[in-house]
Amino acid sequence: MNIKPFGIALIVIGILMIAYTSFNFITTEKIVDLGPIEITKQNNHPMQWSPFIGVAILIGGVVMVLSSKNKSV
Repeated sequence: MNIKPFGIALIVIGILMIAYTSFNFITTEKIVDLGPIEITKQNNHPMQWSPFIGVAILIGGVVMVLSSKNKSV
């Protein structure tokens, strides 16, 4: 089983997690629905993580790529 593509994917994900440490997504919630009258509320949901998590994933990806290189030789 070749783990090199999975390791490369982890490297890319780790770099992205270091570069972008958060993102937001918005959901719409219906508050009142009285026939033709409708009141909605938009909720902001921030997602944040530490850059150290990205570094750990990046290191894991590098280890996977290097270990697959050693086994194929």
